[in-house]
Amino acid sequence: MTDAAILDHITTLPHARANFKQLVRELGARGEARADLETALARLTARGDLIEVRPGHYAVTARSREFAVGRLQMHRDGYGFLIAERPIEGIAGDVFIPPESAEKAMHGDRIVVRIARIEAGGRADGEIVKVLKRAHPTVVGEFRIGRRGQYVVPHDDRIQQWIEIPEGMEFPPPAQQVDRIGVAPPKVSSVEELAGMVVNVELLEFPEKGENPVGRVIEILGHAGDFGVDVEIVIRKHHLPHQFPPEVLEQAQSIANVITGRDLEGRRDFRALDIVTIDGETARDFDDAVWVDRLPGGNYALEVHIADVSHYVRPGTAIDSEARLRGTSVYFPDRAVPMLPYELSTDICSLVPHADRLVLSALLEIDHQGQVVAQEFTAGVIRSAERMTYTNVHLLLEGDAGLRDRYRPLVERFELMQELALVLNKKRVRRGSIDFDLPEPLIEFDQFGEMTGVTRAPRNIAHRLIEEFMLAANEAVASHLEHTVEESIYRIHEKPDPKRVMEFEEVAAHFGYSLGVGAIPVKKFGYTDKHRDGTKKRREIVIADSGLNLSSRHYQKLVAKIEGKPEERILSYLMLRSLKQARYSTENEGHFALAAESYTHFTSPIRRYPDLVVHRLLRGSAVADLSRIADDCSQSERRAADAERELVEWKKVKFMAERVGQDFDALIISTTKYGLFVELAELFIEGLVPIDTLPGDQYTYQENVRKVVGKRTRREFSIGDRVRVILDRVDANERKLQFSLVEETTKPHRRKR
Repeated sequence: MTDAAILDHITTLPHARANFKQLVRELGARGEARADLETALARLTARGDLIEVRPGHYAVTARSREFAVGRLQMHRDGYGFLIAERPIEGIAGDVFIPPESAEKAMHGDRIVVRIARIEAGGRADGEIVKVLKRAHPTVVGEFRIGRRGQYVVPHDDRIQQWIEIPEGMEFPPPAQQVDRIGVAPPKVSSVEELAGMVVNVELLEFPEKGENPVGRVIEILGHAGDFGVDVEIVIRKHHLPHQFPPEVLEQAQSIANVITGRDLEGRRDFRALDIVTIDGETARDFDDAVWVDRLPGGNYALEVHIADVSHYVRPGTAIDSEARLRGTSVYFPDRAVPMLPYELSTDICSLVPHADRLVLSALLEIDHQGQVVAQEFTAGVIRSAERMTYTNVHLLLEGDAGLRDRYRPLVERFELMQELALVLNKKRVRRGSIDFDLPEPLIEFDQFGEMTGVTRAPRNIAHRLIEEFMLAANEAVASHLEHTVEESIYRIHEKPDPKRVMEFEEVAAHFGYSLGVGAIPVKKFGYTDKHRDGTKKRREIVIADSGLNLSSRHYQKLVAKIEGKPEERILSYLMLRSLKQARYSTENEGHFALAAESYTHFTSPIRRYPDLVVHRLLRGSAVADLSRIADDCSQSERRAADAERELVEWKKVKFMAERVGQDFDALIISTTKYGLFVELAELFIEGLVPIDTLPGDQYTYQENVRKVVGKRTRREFSIGDRVRVILDRVDANERKLQFSLVEETTKPHRRKR
């Protein structure tokens, strides 16, 4: 009997509970089947699907109000919250875990929590009863020597416990192979020299009953301020796989970097076409190439050719296992951690110019309304005619005489691409696709990896060409797979949470705008809040009802309405925050922001594992465990995004450390009881103006209107207000910036920027 069948059986029982003897009897488990049942129950318990409430007695977690499974999110003050994997009936928000219970686990651990108390307002407390999976096999931090011994203070302040390092475990094993993205590791000859250095520690004993974990040093990274160490810390903090195992490198190096006649068997030959790649100036791996033509009947022919990684990376191989583990390439400002070894990603799989390369192609016929009227998917071979950049294609289309002369044979092709891209864009607009035109920061660095400034990332018609063509190909592949295979991986974007929409509407109303959804249906719950001094206060919780009638058109219309207005930046930012994160799933729930019924990722198999899986499905291969792959890749994507964001924020703080005392124009992006969160204009750098530093009055936060208001003057600070701020303090350890307001009568401390 399968795990799913056992789980289904227990779910049908009263209270979704059963004991072992009962299951043996009801499932007829005798002999070997009894042992198999015992193993299956242990497996289901380890996964968190079942909870062993007492020896031999099991309850289905998803049906329980007493227990919940999820991730522990710690606060630096010692308490934590359970981020539950499933909604818990009667509970609003996350489950609070007090410090005395939170110390049994570490930030990020997957845990089982017993719900100890649920208040009338839906707030809940709980205690950890079991750690299902440890999030940190290793921890990166600063090595210190104290009176009671040596220890490591974790770089992540949400990991509360210091790691004890026993004598003799201060240095990595001599044979340890370390693959560093940056510079070579420092040479250290004594334990005393290690003090203050950043090290990576393997945990040998995890914290239990308040005791500190024990570990051994496996890498010495250097001092935090040394060149390249910041990226090394971030890689290890987020547990990004960055060292290719020997068997992976050996396999990659054994793959021939030339295409043979055997490789071409069964492939369509596109080498006679003037196919091109269009990428950024610094791109090294080229996933996609495009070609557009006008058909005799007037329709457009769009060919999107994608590197055929599935030809080289076969299921079950060492390279495939490592690619699945990584899930995605990770891009830092000045370097990358690739999903595939460079022998593949920048060589035989990359669609470099003037070389034969294997591809998987989407061939689309598109009419003048942007509708796909015919489509075909085939394996092929191309020879890219040119490696174009976004800048050059943009200038060529803008009429640059030198570039039009240099690429004379391709000029008409690029003009046709522009025509088709505009047709495709109009189609998306008609159906309600949202296009936030938010400026993206492009951070500039010197040769030492230090940030020197921030500019607005260019976005022109050449970017639009590739974006529209890739969207069309991804959508066509998703629709095809939906109708031809039993199960596929989709890129889904669910409807926004009604609570987030309601919060956005409240802020937008202050600017005189609305999404136009009308009155949002709500549910109201009253409860009595009891204070420690014995006083009571009646409160009311308002929760947006899930039956909200909302479509992407509501967002699209508001984006168009605020275009070019002073409040465009803040409202676009808040709209984006009200949306959910896109993710991978085997259940096709459509893509809200694109207004697409079916969508997937097909166009970047060099850097995204789901695209590689989609290629296999497109070629008719069976892929096992698709749902698990989708979940794992969603987590890998979030992990990569968190790591990329953290390193950028770290570099921003280093950049601002030399600017204490300078003043800047800023935008209030959030108001809280702590003060005003502001974003510096042009620099895209955020920080806090503490509420107790606001001048001329005592200020309080009024949650109902999301404003900070002066008690005497009634002066208000709201989201979207533009202010002038001065940088007072830089906290390098917590990577936070503290500002204060510059009043008109106050002279700036230094020159204005």
